[in-house]
Formats: sequence, C-alpha cells, structure tokens
Amino acid sequence: MGTYSVKLIRRGEVAAGTTAFQMEKPAGFHFKAGQFINVTLMDPPETDAEGNTRSFSIASAPFETTLEVATRMRDTAFKRVFGALSLGSEIRIAGPFGSFTLHTDASRPAVFLVGGIGITPFRSIILDASRMMLVTRLYLFYSNRRPEDAPFLDELQRTEQDNPKYKFIATMTEMQKSRQTWQGERGPITREMLTKWIKDLTGPVYYSAGPSGMVTAMQQMLTGSGVGDDDIQTEEFTGY
Repeated sequence: MGTYSVKLIRRGEVAAGTTAFQMEKPAGFHFKAGQFINVTLMDPPETDAEGNTRSFSIASAPFETTLEVATRMRDTAFKRVFGALSLGSEIRIAGPFGSFTLHTDASRPAVFLVGGIGITPFRSIILDASRMMLVTRLYLFYSNRRPEDAPFLDELQRTEQDNPKYKFIATMTEMQKSRQTWQGERGPITREMLTKWIKDLTGPVYYSAGPSGMVTAMQQMLTGSGVGDDDIQTEEFTGY
C-alpha cells in the first residue's frame, strides 16, 4: 500500500449516467483483481461534508497499463469536480486495499451476483482470470434496468467467447423503458435463475456487489438456499 500522485488520462461514458476514469498506473503499483483505491481531488473548487476523498473499486485488470475506476455521476460536489477535471490534472491515489478477491480453491466455482455499478471489481476479476487462463469456473449474473444502464455489458459478453470457464448471464428489470432489443433474461436475479446454470447451490463461493438493497436480497436468497455465511462475500455500492 502507498500514496501516489497520478494524472487523469481519459474519461468517457460507459453507460447512461456512468463515467469511467483512466489514470496513470504508478511504477511499482501492484494490486489484486477486486481491490479498491482511495481517490483524492487536489484543491477542488468546491467540496462538501464528505470531503475530497472517495473509495473506488479498481475496474481495470492488473495486467492493464492504466488504472480505471467507474462511477454513477450523481450531483455531488466530488463528482461534479471529478467529472469536469481537465485531462492531465493531478489526482492523489492511495492503496490498494481490500480482500474482495477471487478464492484460491479452483475446485469451487465462483458465482458473481451483481447490480449496476457494482460490476467494477468483477470486470477486473473476470479479465484477469481469463488472461491467466484460470481453471476456476466463473458465473456472472448481472442485473440492470436496461442495456443502456449496464457498464461494460458488451465487453463482458465478448469475454465469454475467450474463456470457456466463464458464463455470462445478464438480466434486465425494466425493458419497457429501453429503446434496445433484448434476448436475455428479464427480471431480478432469483434462485430459479441460478439453478438454470448451477445444480448444487451450496457448492460455489458467492460474491455480490451493487446497491445495498440488492446485496441484502442476494444474501437472504443464498442463506435461504442453504449457503453458509462463510461462502458469501459482499460489497455495497452506495451513492455519494
């Protein structure tokens, strides 16, 4: 862990209302897929009671040459400044932190139950596992209101073609509000949806991230299906 001064390289929308930020990756900065960093704005023109630092999961994989984070662009002082920051501006980062990383027992599948911007650590984990050709089976259940709202949707779908150990199951809950067509699952992630792909729900290790209400619902669904607490890892993504 350390503190570094880095420059903002590029910024772009990756879903409706969601922006990704790519920053320099400091020399010697190493992290595990699934970890997070703290991002501090330097002398921002405005601030609020939450201060100038926020925590973000690292969306980029360890092998990539830049550090990427992504966030819903809510109307807060931090995000207004971050969203308007000139390319080349300096940002302070600290980390990496956290243990929300892939388990090491390759005989047990990993099942990711994800909503919205909670996808960021899983992009890192899935790309890293695919690059390293890990034999661990990965199942990503990814819930969004519409395809337009789903960060990294196309990339995560394409990655399935490169990794035979990875299965991508996306589901949409409000397709009536979408202008796109959708051939995949609809509705929230349910026990019935999981059992289409996983015969024994007590076998895998589960990871859930996203809005707090969804994460709680996933925990309740899993424990009600006989999954032990030690086999469920969670991260809640709150709006700030």
